[in-house]
Amino acid sequence: MEPFYGSIIRIAQGAFVAQGLKVTRIGSENIPRKGGAVIALNHIGYMDFALAGYPALDQHRMIRFMAKQEVFDHKISGPLMRGMKHIPVDRSAGIGAYNEAVKALRAGELIGVFPEGTVSRSFELRGFKTGAVRMAAEAGVPVLPLIVWGSQRIWTKGHPKRLGRTNIPITVRVGEPIWIDPSEDADTATKSLHTVMETMLHEVQEAYEPLTGDDLVFLPARLGGKAPTPEAAATIEDAELARKKAALAARRAQQNKS
Repeated sequence: MEPFYGSIIRIAQGAFVAQGLKVTRIGSENIPRKGGAVIALNHIGYMDFALAGYPALDQHRMIRFMAKQEVFDHKISGPLMRGMKHIPVDRSAGIGAYNEAVKALRAGELIGVFPEGTVSRSFELRGFKTGAVRMAAEAGVPVLPLIVWGSQRIWTKGHPKRLGRTNIPITVRVGEPIWIDPSEDADTATKSLHTVMETMLHEVQEAYEPLTGDDLVFLPARLGGKAPTPEAAATIEDAELARKKAALAARRAQQNKS
């Protein structure tokens, strides 16, 4: 294990133990002991990437994650991300990150990808982008579907952090490898991946401890929870995006005046 990445992992695991988190891993054996693979995971909270690493560690592997450029630009997280050799994604010019990921996959790395692109406020699967299946097909490696559940109760979009002695159970489940035929349409392959991961997510949700009281805000509306429906979540996200665009336009206008 790389010294720097390994040190960060040990610190993170210590923090999780201090919080009383119990991480149940299912399907760790599906992570290959060697060779490249795309790890496609759902996105329900800000700790998903760290928790998703547990099954890989069971196989003495580490995952390189693709993350938005802003994370690498941050004065604290940036040096950490670069030191662990994760891959920055500039959303205005993503081809560079894509090519870097394919190169890493061919070199035998595990590359973590969030096909949804951002955290799901509904805690259901959002629509998937095609990058995960395209890079797997190009690199000649499998896609490994991975589901994280429970992490939304620790820290997620639109809710305060719940760090400390939380004793929140976390489930991380890895599905069987999916090989993508290079001749298959990327949209079709992506829909198939979405179906597999949706089935896995529902099974993990159904096996998880019942949520009650204040925790109902972390349960999908489909299951009787108080989280927004996917449609309501999309409305919230559209309004949030419009505010960000307006703020950016205002900053640029101010800069032009000065």
